[in-house]
Amino acid sequence: MGNKDKAKERREKRLQDIRLQRTIPYSDHQRWWSKETVAVVTGGNRGIGFEICRQLATHGLTVILTSRDSSAGVESVKALQEGGLSVVYHQLDIVDNSSINQFVEWLQENYGGLDILVNNAGVNFNLGSDNSVENARKVIETNYYGTKSMTEAIIPLMKPSVVGARIVNVSSRLGRLNGRRNRISHVALREQLSDVESLSEELIDRTLSTFLQQVEDGTWTTGGWPQVYTDYSVSKLAVNAYTRLMARKLSERPEGQKIYINCYCPGWVKTALTGYAGNNTVEEGADTGVWLALLSDQTFIGKFFAERREINF
Repeated sequence: MGNKDKAKERREKRLQDIRLQRTIPYSDHQRWWSKETVAVVTGGNRGIGFEICRQLATHGLTVILTSRDSSAGVESVKALQEGGLSVVYHQLDIVDNSSINQFVEWLQENYGGLDILVNNAGVNFNLGSDNSVENARKVIETNYYGTKSMTEAIIPLMKPSVVGARIVNVSSRLGRLNGRRNRISHVALREQLSDVESLSEELIDRTLSTFLQQVEDGTWTTGGWPQVYTDYSVSKLAVNAYTRLMARKLSERPEGQKIYINCYCPGWVKTALTGYAGNNTVEEGADTGVWLALLSDQTFIGKFFAERREINF
């Protein structure tokens, strides 16, 4: 059996173990949440976001499903409510500051804040073997800057608690700095982005500006950027870096006001984002995000996960 087959076998065993774990109910001492616990999910009208909403609501939380498209969001919430789940809807476009502000005001007025934020909203315009960067600016603005804007607007509303509030960023292995495939080949930049102590928003923003400038002038193919799903990969690389940066800042908060921020890769999931060409179900894709959000003994911050285990950035 070759290395590829062995890796596939190990992965399938992990997924089988997770499927089994999902059938085991949380015990009373693990359930730190209640119906008053509020979880906000961006991009929740379909795919992984919808499934995260469904799973969180199934566990008894109050879930606020948000989406850019109101009609699609309303229909999604209706489907969940018909199943007896506590889910409400509010329109939210994470690249529109006025939309974010309106949502924040509504959330404060109606719920007094939140306990969990799942930054799921994102876009991808390449399917199969396509690797066009025609929509690179929109991908970067949505996947990174939208996530960043949403996080910064929401943090002041996160409720203090003994167990801590949680932020889960949906990311991708495609954005790994040190993966064997698809990583940035610019060694100095990779080292800069790997150094958590010196990591800054300026460095992340400058990296993205350089990428977008090279896209505009047509030199991106020789710039050392990831060669598969390039714009999406760069956007998720930025999300991963931002997660580590925010973890450093949030780790200084006192007990009772802790906010734990982590990111995870759902895998290649059969959704519209992948043209339904993935090998994971939406249930599998949502699982690690829900697991991270609900962990009762949350101790890690600024980490990257896949299939309920920590992986390297």
